[in-house]
Amino acid sequence: MAQFSVNSDRFDPYKNFKFLIKWDGRTVAGVSKVGALKRTTEVVEHREGGDVSSTRKSPGQTKYEAITLERGVTHDPDFHDWANLVWNYGASPPSSGSGGGEMSLKNFRKDITIELYNEAGQLAIAYNIFRCWVSEYQALPELDASANAVAIQTIKLENEGWVIDDGVSEPTEQ
Repeated sequence: MAQFSVNSDRFDPYKNFKFLIKWDGRTVAGVSKVGALKRTTEVVEHREGGDVSSTRKSPGQTKYEAITLERGVTHDPDFHDWANLVWNYGASPPSSGSGGGEMSLKNFRKDITIELYNEAGQLAIAYNIFRCWVSEYQALPELDASANAVAIQTIKLENEGWVIDDGVSEPTEQ
């Protein structure tokens, strides 16, 4: 069976260094690393009353692992602004009559898209990740004056599932 239906001569799988992240209908600048998309389904073991020697297994709840996004520190506020929708230090307290400003219940969740491109820059595969929210935000890494490295900021996104975008088909390679 061919691994690629359109490009039957292609043997190599896609590389992992050409990708884009999108949310709110636009590309997020500078993302250099994306954690794995991983789901795990619990195993429910049971046995029939008359069978004492073996157990049966069936699927239980499915859990989706958090996804980490990393990028170099810049003046782009996307990571910071999204993280502040979940917790905003200094927001108005509940006693101010505003009902508490610590969290935006309206829009702290976002659907995001991860697009993977082939070596020619053609969109090859896309994944839609649903109801993401920032559970961890690192604005600055540990700073080290003797290091020769880029300062990286990180967000950790909890999510409620993902699917391959069926609207993206295998591109015809030249």
